[in-house]
Amino acid sequence: MTSAGDPAADNGELDAVFAETVRRTGASIGALYLLALDEQLLWLDVLCGAPAEFAEPWARVPVAAPAPVAVAVREDRMVWVGSQDEMARSYPRTAMVLPYPLALVAAPVTGIRRRGVLLLMWPATRPPYMTGRERGHIASRCRRLARLLEEAVGRDRPPADGEGPRVVPTGTGRRSASPAMAAADFVERLPGGSCALDLEGHFTYLSSGACDLLGCEAGGLLGTLPWQSLRWLDDPTYEDRYRAAVLSREPVSFTACCPPDQWLDFHLYPDASGISVRIVPSGAQPPPSPASARSPHTVTPSRAGRLYQLTHLAAALTEVVGVQDVIDLVADQIMPAFGAQGLVLSTADAGRLRITGYRGYAAHTIERLDGLPLDTDLTPAGHALSSGIPSFFADPEEMRRIYPEAPLISGKQAWAFLPLIISSRPVGCCVLSYDRPHTFPAEERAVLTSLAGLVAQALDRARLYDTKHELAHGLQQALLPRTLPHVSGLRVAARYLPATRGMDIGGDFYDLIRLGDTAAAAVIGDVQGHNVAAAALMGQVRTGVYAHASLGTPPDQVLTRTNRLLTDLAPDLFTSCLYAHLDFARRRVTLASAGHPPPLLRLPDGDTRPVDVPP
Repeated sequence: MTSAGDPAADNGELDAVFAETVRRTGASIGALYLLALDEQLLWLDVLCGAPAEFAEPWARVPVAAPAPVAVAVREDRMVWVGSQDEMARSYPRTAMVLPYPLALVAAPVTGIRRRGVLLLMWPATRPPYMTGRERGHIASRCRRLARLLEEAVGRDRPPADGEGPRVVPTGTGRRSASPAMAAADFVERLPGGSCALDLEGHFTYLSSGACDLLGCEAGGLLGTLPWQSLRWLDDPTYEDRYRAAVLSREPVSFTACCPPDQWLDFHLYPDASGISVRIVPSGAQPPPSPASARSPHTVTPSRAGRLYQLTHLAAALTEVVGVQDVIDLVADQIMPAFGAQGLVLSTADAGRLRITGYRGYAAHTIERLDGLPLDTDLTPAGHALSSGIPSFFADPEEMRRIYPEAPLISGKQAWAFLPLIISSRPVGCCVLSYDRPHTFPAEERAVLTSLAGLVAQALDRARLYDTKHELAHGLQQALLPRTLPHVSGLRVAARYLPATRGMDIGGDFYDLIRLGDTAAAAVIGDVQGHNVAAAALMGQVRTGVYAHASLGTPPDQVLTRTNRLLTDLAPDLFTSCLYAHLDFARRRVTLASAGHPPPLLRLPDGDTRPVDVPP
């Protein structure tokens, strides 16, 4: 039995409403993303119409990401993408890793507060637009999902690492009609071969003709994946055709060579219950294929799913800015993609490994690991970085043989030590760890090694950006006034908020200058740019204005002489400035402008208006 607030009961009703929504909208695939409590991350909670493996690259999506689901929750609006061309224009990163003809909508699920996003996908055969009635129906279903989520318990935090989304049926799958033998006899009478795959790609049925053409008995194929049980189909190209059929819900065909020289045409017909496959001998032999030339001993390429993950993560790494962005990306996307529960990202600094970010470790463990010398024998991190060769340990015993103390430090059960190297120059080390023993197949090692190179490039760029940012920020803070002087008769305050998103620096400056007991000057200005050069020039401008103002120079002459100074310095940057001379004895304010936006005058009735100050 279940009670109110019981997760199983909550999931059952939520899953039913979600599946009904997908079915009633006619979507082929549906996904429900939930918003974490800090509203920085979306995580995939429920999926239907596709296997969970397909969704691994998108199981966790940062709210700031340039993806339809992130935009929908960030801007609280329905996002419609009607074609592959529109996807490429509006969301190029998503189009890169989802290169299939389809249409989708991402609709915010909002109740008392933002709860998440409903994602629905259709084959490209549907009209490339949404009617008002469709939009209203989807919005109504989202409100119902939001009410269920608000009644649920513990739905505002992502699941533990390694836990995938729940996969629910839409209820549209069709079962074989009775009697079963009549259907089997019908298939057997057809020329060529017939087989069926479920949405995960496993064989669920094979006719005798299919077994003859594939050269294998049904008992050896049922329940297996074609690219695992048939080596000659072990090629990412063929798996991609299956993936295209599942995602696009459109028929797909390809040709493959069954050794030694039998060319076969595969025709895939998908729907919500699985894929029907017709196999017939090819009418003509196509050009030589890599599959036909592969030796039985050749290492097989990485699975298509891993390749898509690598492409997706590579695209994401090109967009990170600072070191913290790299850490968050590795933790939020790379760790789940490879099922890791722990992360340590360190950089090489003066012969030591300085930890810049971590997840899944206790603070006292990180304190012990931080600052280890590169030649340490405590962990493999230093050796991996100095040699440039990744190290993989599937269980504690394997680690203990070479590094006896390492398994005791963290209690982890498997590790991948990935050196981060750029042009033979060590940048740092990325450690992925697991709470249980974990084997690292050759294809996974290859993908992780390739990914380490991309992380190294991103981390090196991020460190350079952070260094420049800190330099400019420190220079700017040193040049701006630490406090404003007390001026009798004035209440003063200053607030510095850079207008450029993601930047904490700029060329803006301000000052308040005491001019004896009865006068003061207020100055505000802006130097073109948001970098070190702008911050440096800002200091020169502020100093020039201060020097001329403190000599009692009239406002217009303060700006004229400062302009002459800047002309001599030839900085190649524009500067605007507004200078206000406050005369308390005469109760007058004299303004001078060098192209700056006008000041606002607040009237006694509370109204405000700009003051026209000719530059």
